[in-house]
Amino acid sequence: MKTNTNTVKKGTIKQSVQSFGLRRLFDYVDSNPERNIPLLLKYLRKLDKNESLKKQLESIHQSFQDKNGNWHQLIMKLFTEIDPKVRRTIFENFAINTNIKGRVIRNELQEQHNCNIPFAILMDPTSACNLHCIGCWAAGYHNKQNLSLETWNSIIEQGKSMGVHWFIYSGGEPLVRKKDIIKMCEKHSDCMFLSFTNGNLIDEKFADEMLRVKNFIPAISVEGYAEETDARRGEGCYAAVVRAMNILKEKKLLFGISCCYTSQNVDVIGSEAYFDDMIGKGAMFAWFFTYIPVGVDAATDLIARPEQRAFMYRQIRQFRKTKPIFTIDFWNDGEYSKGCLAGGRQYLHINANGDIEPCAFIHYSDSNIKDKTILEACQSPLFMEYHRNQPFNENLLMPCPLLDNPHRLINMVEKSGAKSTDMQHPENVRQLCGKCFHVAQEWSPVAYELWEKSHPKEQLSTVHD
Repeated sequence: MKTNTNTVKKGTIKQSVQSFGLRRLFDYVDSNPERNIPLLLKYLRKLDKNESLKKQLESIHQSFQDKNGNWHQLIMKLFTEIDPKVRRTIFENFAINTNIKGRVIRNELQEQHNCNIPFAILMDPTSACNLHCIGCWAAGYHNKQNLSLETWNSIIEQGKSMGVHWFIYSGGEPLVRKKDIIKMCEKHSDCMFLSFTNGNLIDEKFADEMLRVKNFIPAISVEGYAEETDARRGEGCYAAVVRAMNILKEKKLLFGISCCYTSQNVDVIGSEAYFDDMIGKGAMFAWFFTYIPVGVDAATDLIARPEQRAFMYRQIRQFRKTKPIFTIDFWNDGEYSKGCLAGGRQYLHINANGDIEPCAFIHYSDSNIKDKTILEACQSPLFMEYHRNQPFNENLLMPCPLLDNPHRLINMVEKSGAKSTDMQHPENVRQLCGKCFHVAQEWSPVAYELWEKSHPKEQLSTVHD
């Protein structure tokens, strides 16, 4: 499919005008956010021609009118508790580079190649970690893998050529390579970098570097309070997390938390007291993940039971109405994301060996960055299986092809010929999914009940096979 040059030029001009307008409006809002934020929301509604953000923008507008409301508090905290230059950089790279300029490129590539094109790229700079958390597939690796700086840079360059300006780090522990992370932030100042981290390696010196480059955001992994966190991550880990949060808050740097809820800690992580404590420590966003039994020796007893997952579903939705923190529930928010985000639909994962995987939890691949471009990987048999099969269930509260629909993952991996990429003990996909069939069967009626309450007019032909 050929691209019309005139159309591209018109699109580029339009993007430039929109970008200029947003920058001017941001300056105006920044001068008096309390008064001028409603103007920004009005402008964004005009830009949202297809009304894809209509409900969100209307909701934010209504919430902001209530000065005692949680969303008003959160938005104002961004203007009072975050360094102004960091705030400006986040706005430029996310609102303009990712959502205006990048979206046009991503949409054109998706139409041209009829495949998924990611919004974000998740990568592991290293498989090494300074901790040995219970139930983590990275724990105990002896043969450490690292992305070379050349490969690392190539991934970012390829991403930008595809309209991606949002990169996320996982591992291993990404901050094992702190100096290289800062190098990439410097080199690619037009991108935002978020890292999942245990927080133990964040110190004053690194925080000062974050403040200098302005485009790095940590999401600190925490399992609850000291008892829960140290039980899984090791003695003294929670204290190190608190020290890191204090440093980041003092320097007015944006950070959030990453919480894995298990059968052992769900009551703590889902409690109001825990939310309030994390907000008090300065966290402005929270990613919630449910424990997935990835790895041959995965502790299956840590999988959250159906009633526990339903508890988190209800708690997070309730706290979104009352707490000044932005939350994402990676599984239970399937109804908002329209199903699974992986396989390049919104993101893909590249591990420290260069294997291009559909998801951070699905360690199977038929492509490696050393042999294929990211765009070629998006057109590979495994990724096209994702593209053709998403969503994996009509009930979007069952979005995952592993935890909720394991038969779908088996079919996709076997049909595509993808191989296990586990660096320690390669795991057959049937062996992996065998740990999840009973979980899916038990979650199915609960998910159906929750869906029926929130979508009473919709009829599902199949909830779970």
